[in-house]
Amino acid sequence: MLITSRANPTVKKLVSLAEKKFRREYGEYVVEGIKSVNECIAAGCKVTAIYCTQEYSEKFEGATLLSDGVFSYVSNEKSPQGVLATVKIPRIPLAPPKDCCLLLDRIQDPGNLGTIIRTANAAGYQQIYAVNCADAYSPKVVRSSMSGIFFVNLYDCTLDEALEALGDVPVITADMGGEDIFSFRAPDKFCLCIGNEGGGVCERIKELSRHTVRIPMRPTCESLNAGVSAAIAMYALKNNKI
Repeated sequence: MLITSRANPTVKKLVSLAEKKFRREYGEYVVEGIKSVNECIAAGCKVTAIYCTQEYSEKFEGATLLSDGVFSYVSNEKSPQGVLATVKIPRIPLAPPKDCCLLLDRIQDPGNLGTIIRTANAAGYQQIYAVNCADAYSPKVVRSSMSGIFFVNLYDCTLDEALEALGDVPVITADMGGEDIFSFRAPDKFCLCIGNEGGGVCERIKELSRHTVRIPMRPTCESLNAGVSAAIAMYALKNNKI
């Protein structure tokens, strides 16, 4: 069966998943692109349906077919590849970190959040405690994470819940008032905290932090964005353990 109408209930649902309230209602999010869909399946994510244009019908057996026009209508990409999947949003019970982890304090830019998730997966920070952050399952975050979101445990939680899960794991906060991150020796297990793009880390986290580190910069540069800062800090701290 080929869906050719924008008024089709399935099409309406796919379009609605671009909004947070409908992602919450259905408990699903959208993954787009051949590579991303294949990696999502390989990661063992709960794919509820696959949709594609006729061009890819042989590569994705059992997929629901959409006309080119309808696919472009439901897609969140500027240049759609012709393949997307709906995936169950994982409900992972909050748990203490098994290794080095991240605490994200009010990261609001979807691009930054996606970049941080992507780098966390690459650098081996598998557990991420997200406190009042942008929706991690929005199309832009999923796209920016470059499949990283399939391979990390992401906890959408309050600060109290995050701190309870962290227990006595030392928190290392990235802040301009800290010591040089490249000469700092990190403990074997730690939680790196990255703060809000405009306001930095909240006072409560600053007070609870065991250590504060900064990325040295030339006087001509005021700051780096949260995604870049997080990436540098993640690798620097892991490379400079005690």
